[in-house]
Amino acid sequence: MKIVAKKKLWKYLFWLGPFLITVGLTVGLVSEQWGLIPLVFLIAGIVISGLGIIWQSYQSNWWNRRSTQAGTNALVATLAVLAILGLINFLGTRYHLRADLTEAQLFTLAPQSRELVSVLPQPVKVWVFDINQNPQDRELLENYQRQSSKFKYEYIDPQARPGLAEKFGVKDYGEVYLESGDKRQLVQTVNENERLSEIRLTSRLQQLTNSTTAKVYLLQGHGERQLSAGKGAISQAVQGLGDKNFTTSPLNLGETSKVPQDATVVIVAGPKRGLFEGEVKALQEYLNRGGNLLLMIDPNTDPKLNSLLQEWGVRLDNRLAVDISGESVVGLGPAAPLVTEYGKHPITKDFGNGNSFYPVSRPLEITSVPGVQATPLLRTKPYPSSWAESDLQSEKLEFNADKDLKGPLTLGVALTRKQTPKSTSTPQASPTPSPLPSPTTQSKTNPTPSPSTKTPQALPLPSPTTQSKASPASPAPTPSPTPSSQTAAESRLVVLGNSNFATDGLFQQQLNGDVFLNSVTWLSQQDQQPLSIRPKEPKNRRITLTTTQANLLILSSLLLLPLIGFAIAVIIWWKRR
Repeated sequence: MKIVAKKKLWKYLFWLGPFLITVGLTVGLVSEQWGLIPLVFLIAGIVISGLGIIWQSYQSNWWNRRSTQAGTNALVATLAVLAILGLINFLGTRYHLRADLTEAQLFTLAPQSRELVSVLPQPVKVWVFDINQNPQDRELLENYQRQSSKFKYEYIDPQARPGLAEKFGVKDYGEVYLESGDKRQLVQTVNENERLSEIRLTSRLQQLTNSTTAKVYLLQGHGERQLSAGKGAISQAVQGLGDKNFTTSPLNLGETSKVPQDATVVIVAGPKRGLFEGEVKALQEYLNRGGNLLLMIDPNTDPKLNSLLQEWGVRLDNRLAVDISGESVVGLGPAAPLVTEYGKHPITKDFGNGNSFYPVSRPLEITSVPGVQATPLLRTKPYPSSWAESDLQSEKLEFNADKDLKGPLTLGVALTRKQTPKSTSTPQASPTPSPLPSPTTQSKTNPTPSPSTKTPQALPLPSPTTQSKASPASPAPTPSPTPSSQTAAESRLVVLGNSNFATDGLFQQQLNGDVFLNSVTWLSQQDQQPLSIRPKEPKNRRITLTTTQANLLILSSLLLLPLIGFAIAVIIWWKRR
């Protein structure tokens, strides 16, 4: 009787565990403070309850039962599954892993956008003043936000927060603004027909975060392409430069006689008449002091730039580039070469096998010149798909082996030339031989730094050569976009045998605009600026059937295939019979 009473006493004593746990939880929840007293009650209750469970299982030989072992295994398996699911949810919350399986990567940011957002110098925020939150726009903004914690966005109802709308100057629903510090800029206005554009958002983001502005001059006075809107103008290309934070201005070397000191890039777009000798010398001097030049020369023109191009190992071929491979695709005839092969260069590194076309273009001949590194950018297809036609008057373009040149043809080339650094402490040193007086030679006689002196900015994108910084012992340069003649600068030149591709209407077709904008960006030697972003478009995978093919498909699906199935069924039935 005493043993039974002792067992009942231990049984009642173990009920003290749940009681203490209840007391601890009650004290903590009521006081909202989990201090020493509720923790003591909880720990004591848990310990007593655990001992009670162990004692009870020992007395009843509970652990040796088959049902207990099976239940324990099931409990352990359940806990393991819950732990794995919890770990997966924890990793999914902390780390984002997304896979874009579309062929054109429609739901993935361009590398240029990711690179820009990941290195934002300060926080930026996108304000979308609209009632409706379009899923496509929101997904694009989410993609930006995943790249950096400094990028935020918010949808605002202008009617609910009129003060904020007035602060930004909102005039209509759908206006999207970008804000960084005290700077604000309108990105675009979205509506049902026009969704938020990655191209515009990245361009405005670059403008807002980049404090430097590169100056681009476009040569005029020789029948070059018109800068304002009009037939054969390049107004869209000029607008594209403005979107990328370039400042553009016309340049007439007949009036100024030299390239301005603040010129980052000079563009010669389709001159119809030859340049004066003094103008050519001004461009040569500009290149000799570390300048950057883009030449777009059409066939049947002589810009009188042979002396300049000869120094770089480039010769303009007077024949016409003919390409019959893309005649039916482009729809502009064989005189509009379709290019899908690009050189390995920062300008074209992301083009893959995309299309660009160049109506009425001339080939280029490249020869090796010491100190000049040349990279072909645009190549036509091999013969017989393309060739250089010498008979420009013939209506029927045919290859003549004695006069024409077989493809592939080079339609564009990028060149770099390293400038030799000069020391101001040795003015008697003999200058580097040059056909024209170099600004480097002139700077040795004057210890005062030239107003154009400046060390080029560091380039994170690939570059054929590395920019070197000015020596600490040299005089402090005056800030200016042009490289210094006293530093080891690099001159860059891009020559294209066509300017039609950048004209209004063709500029936005395929990769044409990217070729122009990427060329100017690379020439600017400010390659921290992202290159042009191509719009992503889903590829058309629809099958177009002729009437005969459609009828055949209908007959085969509605008549032929059922008859075959019925015949097989009859054969099987006959064999089993």
